[in-house]
Amino acid sequence: MNTTIETYHVANHAAGRPQAIAYVIAETAQSVTYGQLNARSNALANTFYEHGLRPGDGVALLMENRLGLFELCLAAQRSGLYYTPVSTHLKAEEISYILNDCGAKVFVASAQYAKEAQKLTGRMLRSMQCFSLGGDIPGLQPLEPYFAVASQPVLHEPKAGSSMLYSSGTTGYPKGIRRALTGGPFDAPPPRLHAMAARYGFDRNSVYLSPAPLYHAAPLGYSTAVLGFGGMVVVMQRFDAERALALIEHYKVTHSQWVPTMFIRMLRLDEATRARYRLDTHKVAIHAAAPCPVAVKQAMIEWWGPVIFEYYAGSEGVGSTFITSEEWLRKPGSVGRSVDGALHIVGEDGEELETGGVGTIYFEDAPAFEYHNAADKTAAAFTGQGWGTLGDVGYVDDDGYLYLTDRRADLILSGGVNIYPQEAENLLLGHPKVLDAAVFGVPNEEFGEEVKAVVQVAAGVVPDADLAVELIDYCKARLSSIKCPRSIDFDDDMPRLPNGKLYKRVLRDKYRRTQ
Repeated sequence: MNTTIETYHVANHAAGRPQAIAYVIAETAQSVTYGQLNARSNALANTFYEHGLRPGDGVALLMENRLGLFELCLAAQRSGLYYTPVSTHLKAEEISYILNDCGAKVFVASAQYAKEAQKLTGRMLRSMQCFSLGGDIPGLQPLEPYFAVASQPVLHEPKAGSSMLYSSGTTGYPKGIRRALTGGPFDAPPPRLHAMAARYGFDRNSVYLSPAPLYHAAPLGYSTAVLGFGGMVVVMQRFDAERALALIEHYKVTHSQWVPTMFIRMLRLDEATRARYRLDTHKVAIHAAAPCPVAVKQAMIEWWGPVIFEYYAGSEGVGSTFITSEEWLRKPGSVGRSVDGALHIVGEDGEELETGGVGTIYFEDAPAFEYHNAADKTAAAFTGQGWGTLGDVGYVDDDGYLYLTDRRADLILSGGVNIYPQEAENLLLGHPKVLDAAVFGVPNEEFGEEVKAVVQVAAGVVPDADLAVELIDYCKARLSSIKCPRSIDFDDDMPRLPNGKLYKRVLRDKYRRTQ
């Protein structure tokens, strides 16, 4: 390995390799060197300090994957600040909620989201210092002048900052995930770095493809980790299946990270397109964020070989599991064994279940965190023994491998029977005529709830009543009828976030309004 833990950090690579490319925006081919990244982030750190920010204060960002985003995050990280990238898929009301909740003293919006920023320029933003990036936004101060790369002193006694990310909000308002700042030096290697290096082989020769929005925990966390190792990050502004393959070939990508919907879209490419690109440099393909249908992952391993690694974790950091391709082929459907504390499966009565029992997943010795301004939700995430949960449901087999069933919040209660919709979703996603699918509960006068599916069809497929019947019959032939959709609607704009998670609250609310 060409990067040691001791040399981990952008500042160290800027000192030794200032002309090495740190990151590139794939669509524009704009690149930033380590020397530029370090100088700009340091200049912005000085800017934050000059504008009165001190350790523990916060910065909120509303922008696409673009030049300047890493500089802003690293500036906060080296200033002892919290930084909160805000999802660009949220409505103004939800963005306002996050900005109010996180208590940021600085807000930076890119020109691409000028309309959204303008909607926020009331009393809330008057309490913040507001900047624009990439173009003028009325009422906001341009940030570009502060990117000056002229030599500036490093902040006096700089401290390590931290991200403060918000959950996807798939079942309600997003929750801010906040951890206590360490108070340590800004260039100290983060926890679990040794494990990440050993598990995936990251070093200064790594070329990492990030096809997802950087406001999500995994894309941002892995990208900044690769920058810490001294590798190169190739950032896609928007995922496109064929474009992703072309980038792997062009940049000789060694590492990448995906969500299952990206796998599905790449598998939908015709054989000639899939065979057009060389992927021989590609050694590690990481995936997580949402359950991957067995048939989809099997097909990906057959195509790419045993380079696919999966983990189960969350922004909360309560624990994680890990599984290689070889292990997964022996344990199809599993998300691996715990690498961060013993697993416990707990039933609705609060008692731990025996092997094979389905219940809420907990990790022992979970690191402390809090849902900001939500003490009740924080308390609900932990047991008295210090076990922590993400609220997901699953079971563990005799060998300690975890299998996800669903999220507790997505449970459908129909006629007194608990139904987890993930099974039906996975079936529908495996159908060749289906591009995407969501299964959830809708009101039913007799049973309380019934199973509903909304489907986005593949290209060239006609979404009609005959297809709905075909898909329902397809499910019933492979799954207990009570778990199958009683009706299917079609939609060409599914509310699935780029991190792979379905925004089911949008669908549930829509159907409850129409009842």
